[in-house]
Amino acid sequence: MNNYLTKKAQQNDWRLFRKLMPYLGKNRGILLISLFLLVPLAGAGAIQPLIIGQAVSLLREEPTWTFLADVSLAQGINMLVKLLLLTVIVRLMFASVQGYLVQKIGQEITASVREDLFAHVTSLAASFFDRTPVGKLVTRITNDVEALGDVFASGAVGVVSDFVSISAIVVTIYLVNWQLASILVLMLIPVTALIIYFQRQYRIANYQAREELSKLNSMLQENIAGINIVQLFRRERYNSEMYRGINNRYRKEVNKIIFHDSAVSATLEWVALVAIAVVLWLGGFFVLKETMTFGQLSAFILYSQRLFNPLRQFADKFTMFQSGFTAIERITELMSQPIEITDSAKNLSLNESNSTNRSQGEIKFENVWFGYKPDEYVLKNLDFTIKPGEKIALVGPTGAGKSSIIRLLCRLYEPSQGRILVDGIDIKDISQQDLRRYIGVILQESFLFAGDVERNITLGDNYSFEEVKQAAKLTNIDNFINNLTGGYHTQLRERGTNISGGQKQLLAFARVAIRDPKVLVLDEATASLDVKTEALIQEALDHLLRDRTAIIIAHRLSTIRNVDKILVLERGELIESGSHNELLEQDGLYASLYKLQMLGN
Repeated sequence: MNNYLTKKAQQNDWRLFRKLMPYLGKNRGILLISLFLLVPLAGAGAIQPLIIGQAVSLLREEPTWTFLADVSLAQGINMLVKLLLLTVIVRLMFASVQGYLVQKIGQEITASVREDLFAHVTSLAASFFDRTPVGKLVTRITNDVEALGDVFASGAVGVVSDFVSISAIVVTIYLVNWQLASILVLMLIPVTALIIYFQRQYRIANYQAREELSKLNSMLQENIAGINIVQLFRRERYNSEMYRGINNRYRKEVNKIIFHDSAVSATLEWVALVAIAVVLWLGGFFVLKETMTFGQLSAFILYSQRLFNPLRQFADKFTMFQSGFTAIERITELMSQPIEITDSAKNLSLNESNSTNRSQGEIKFENVWFGYKPDEYVLKNLDFTIKPGEKIALVGPTGAGKSSIIRLLCRLYEPSQGRILVDGIDIKDISQQDLRRYIGVILQESFLFAGDVERNITLGDNYSFEEVKQAAKLTNIDNFINNLTGGYHTQLRERGTNISGGQKQLLAFARVAIRDPKVLVLDEATASLDVKTEALIQEALDHLLRDRTAIIIAHRLSTIRNVDKILVLERGELIESGSHNELLEQDGLYASLYKLQMLGN
């Protein structure tokens, strides 16, 4: 908690608020109109108690407004009622318009922040997602952004409105009676101090509550995603107990929030009652001494209530501000995460390079080192070249670094040392879009989005329906798609749960085929296919691999016997390379793995 308070001292609320001022600037026109409307609203609110006070004075035949001096009681009351009605109409009309504009600003800002946050998160490197739970990200993009929207929609302009209202009332009561006005203003000082204290405590509790809410969402997401394992291993009761523990911690933090919020409201109610009592006591004394009219005392009692009403609203909004500032903190933490993998200023094009160089698909690793954690290398001093059109296989025990090589080649991670070249160009100098179109990757488990089959093949790119069908025919899945209820327009559920694993894999092949990559990477791509489906896909692979460089990761060594070269990895190091027969003759690690598999078969 001490670290938390230190952090808050370093980064105050207004500094956090200023970080989001650019979003407010986009709606400058609407903001200025809503602020301008505060003037007639505050003026109309400040004059209403005076009108009621004059009505009381008129009944006691002691009016202080000159235009009421020579009129009858009925005429004077009618005039005051009309004036009061006019102020009510002004307040209702302007308050409605202003309320709509303020809510509109809040929604515009919320939408802009959410879009920018989503774009930033999806641009972060894969290493960020390795260490960040999904539930925490969901909480920040949904709950925290909504809390931020409330700050602008009801908080920021609302606080200005309350400040203008209080200022208008203070000026008015000083014009009526400066002694009573001074007493009311002095009572605001301890109230303000108490509000600030309770709100600081509220801020701490609110931050902790949101952290616990993130953990709740993370656990919920994890259990839903892994529901099969939860049920197969009878983890329901154990996981429920874990969830109950987090939920109890969240409840305790929320109870702290409620306590501090209630303390503010109770303090304000008590002080407001004391203020009215003081006004009645001292004002009654002034009335008896005939230095103040009964109507002015009635107006002052109304002002006492109205002075503390904006203060109550201000306290409520201050509570909202604390939630909003907590949200801004958490959003700022996420927005300040650096985008580690960015396009170089050179932004060289592979297509332009290959217009003068016919060799397409050459891959070169030059002394590449890589670790997911500093000084814990999973790849060590990799140095090899894959020639254009060459088919190579990566082989080795689990954890040898095969998949890490693919992630580096696709630039999902950056090498710790060394460099990777494609067609003689460092991949850091190639735009990510160009590189990932140049390299097609098919993983062991392909992810499908909720939507139709066609969209899952195009992934939003502008391919014609004929191109989609051609890619499907090339990968031998056209018949499968046509047999679906809606053909290419069949709606797939989230993660493609309404089709089989093999069918999902077939769609992944079509997804790559339509992009016509120069380099094809297969990371255990046929491991989840049955014999019949694998036979279909093998025919498709023969078409896909033609005139393309290919990198194949396969644990079934019998499937890679015909590749041009096999690279054997152990603990991140390249220890053997050669064809299938050459490696068997070397009688090293590859030969041992192959013999074990043959013996198992």
